[in-house]
Amino acid sequence: MSAQLITVFGGTGFLGRAVVRELVDAGQRVRIAARHPALPPGIDGSETIELVRADIRDSSSIEAAIAGADSVVNAVSLYVEQPEASFETIHVESAARLASLARQAGIERFVHISGIGARTDSPSSYVRARARGESAVLKALPGAIIVRLSVLFGPDDAFLTTLAGLTRLPAIPLFGHGNTRLQPVHVTDVARALIRLLGEPLTRRRLFELGGPDVMRYRDIMTLLLAHLHRERPLVPLPFLVWRILAATASLLKDPPLTTDQVILMQQDTLASGDVGSFRDLGISPRSLRDSLPTCLPNP
Repeated sequence: MSAQLITVFGGTGFLGRAVVRELVDAGQRVRIAARHPALPPGIDGSETIELVRADIRDSSSIEAAIAGADSVVNAVSLYVEQPEASFETIHVESAARLASLARQAGIERFVHISGIGARTDSPSSYVRARARGESAVLKALPGAIIVRLSVLFGPDDAFLTTLAGLTRLPAIPLFGHGNTRLQPVHVTDVARALIRLLGEPLTRRRLFELGGPDVMRYRDIMTLLLAHLHRERPLVPLPFLVWRILAATASLLKDPPLTTDQVILMQQDTLASGDVGSFRDLGISPRSLRDSLPTCLPNP
């Protein structure tokens, strides 16, 4: 991969930080674009990293953040709507704005992060916005590469950390019977995949879905975590209707720990399709959740 300047929007998020680390390791120049830009933990400073204050909702700050850049990664995400930021605003309007300005700036490569299962007829407003965002980005920049991700895991993540916290309860409530199938993917493997997509030669594929090597039921993931943490807890099925009621009640809080969209997501499998781009196309063998647990979630 020849040296270039890559602007990473959302470079302070969980995925964005991993992408920045991989880019630095690959000898690339990186511009972290965020409302509150900061270096990833473990990186004390480097001549190859530039911090730029930018808001994906603001055209002028986007233009400043992509000026002189060769490539752009849009890793901005919103999981809980805020008064000043809706799913439509961030995932559709702002994503399209960024793609359009990147095209005007002559950006050579644009990678847009989305989620597996994105479709416009989903009962989840989050998923619908993700799907509309993909279409809006491709309309603004037909050459953009869309990368849909399964649930991410890694050190200090939200996924395993939250589940590990549940294992401290006397009993662990399951979403339904816990049979929803997931394909957890390590954040570093995703970051490495994005580095490949930013390099040469330019892939002819425009849609990738990245999931880990193992398809696991939610209840099996919980069982694996319990064994890893040397805890024994009963797994208790809880109807999705109850979860929806809990989410509706939690929505009254300023920072709800559970949303209706999250409950809806847990009602459907999140698995990579076999007829789009994958890790295999990029020459990457993703690591499994089971093998990664010791480094992602040290024993207490």
